[in-house]
Amino acid sequence: MALFEEFERESSELIENIVYINRVTKVTKGGKNLKMSVWVVVGDGNGRVGIGHGKAAETPEAIQKALRRARKNLKQCVIKNGTLPYEVIVKEGASEILLKPAAPGTGIIATQAVRAVLEAAGYQNVLTKSLGSNNPINLMKATFKAVTSLVDPERIIKERGLNPEKVLRRFGRVTKASESTTN
Repeated sequence: MALFEEFERESSELIENIVYINRVTKVTKGGKNLKMSVWVVVGDGNGRVGIGHGKAAETPEAIQKALRRARKNLKQCVIKNGTLPYEVIVKEGASEILLKPAAPGTGIIATQAVRAVLEAAGYQNVLTKSLGSNNPINLMKATFKAVTSLVDPERIIKERGLNPEKVLRRFGRVTKASESTTN
């Protein structure tokens, strides 16, 4: 019973956003079969985000299925000062998305599907550009793939055994005062 209560508490803290609802009609010998297809994004606004797809005869059932799958699919992403640590381009299907870090106060400049993923993850300042198809499902998948594929630059520096001051100067994270003291 404690596990169920923990799951309920965690799910109440998540940001849930319906990205795309589609009515699918299948014509058969007996008539038309109507089904609903729903894509949702779920995140905690603090570096965890997931996407889910649900199909059912009724819209509320499809939404519940999609939310359940999105909660199962939660993955960690890297946030540095409310933005991305570096620029990334990802392709999913015919859609290609460019995500760039932005200065504080810029906000999220993106389409509805991309914005849903970035806001659920907890990003506040990101510039985006759709380079291929603007299909919302593929854009959402590409953004999810891009955000979850990001790696912390400090971790990369440590693994490669590089000088942190020299590398991070490129990203504007080292001040001039600390540069003059290290020389």
